[in-house]
Amino acid sequence: MSQNSPAPTLVFDLDGTLADTASDLIGTLNALLAREGLAAVAPEAARSLVGAGARALIERGFALRQAPLPEIRIELLVKDFLAHYEAHIADETRLFPGAEAALERFGDAGFRLAICTNKPERLARLLVDRLAVAHRFDAICGRGSFSVHKPDPEMFRLTVAAAGGDPARTIMIGDSRTDIDTARNAGAPVIAVDFGYTDTPVSALGPDRIISHFDELWPKVQELLASSTDRRT
Repeated sequence: MSQNSPAPTLVFDLDGTLADTASDLIGTLNALLAREGLAAVAPEAARSLVGAGARALIERGFALRQAPLPEIRIELLVKDFLAHYEAHIADETRLFPGAEAALERFGDAGFRLAICTNKPERLARLLVDRLAVAHRFDAICGRGSFSVHKPDPEMFRLTVAAAGGDPARTIMIGDSRTDIDTARNAGAPVIAVDFGYTDTPVSALGPDRIISHFDELWPKVQELLASSTDRRT
């Protein structure tokens, strides 16, 4: 890293990127389904249900059980969902393999690190704290942190600013179309993980790089930083 260059910033999505949250999210959905006398959703269905927020998860889960919900019921169930999920937010959730070591390596190398998620900020902070990596981040931003959310590029820019970063030296890491669109809308490079929560394979969404394990993140970041420097010179 050049002494004349600002410290690079990495902006991470949370669910499906840093943390495998599907089990606790599906567990909360199943608690609501059971309360309504409906059959549970199998864990293997998680990847097609989660990733778009609590409301979408509830709608998808109940639709899977042929039990569509009127609007007023959805609003009530979202409140119940969030309360139950908060109480069980890290029962089974874990960081993906290699994530903690990667955060440590980048942090030790002087990178600024941030989280930019559509998960409510309060829950994002709670989860990151429970996973014992909150101290690794210069900013943790979620739904409610600002008046916008992903894929609005302003969410990305405000997160970078909160971390004290330079948008021109920032890379997004995510697992879905929303993350890739956020980066594209902000004019930032993006690395996609291929083990997250998306109906469409990330290879079809055109990220700049793809990783299958966090051990691969360091060289991919170096490639993108080098290409960014080449474009500016």
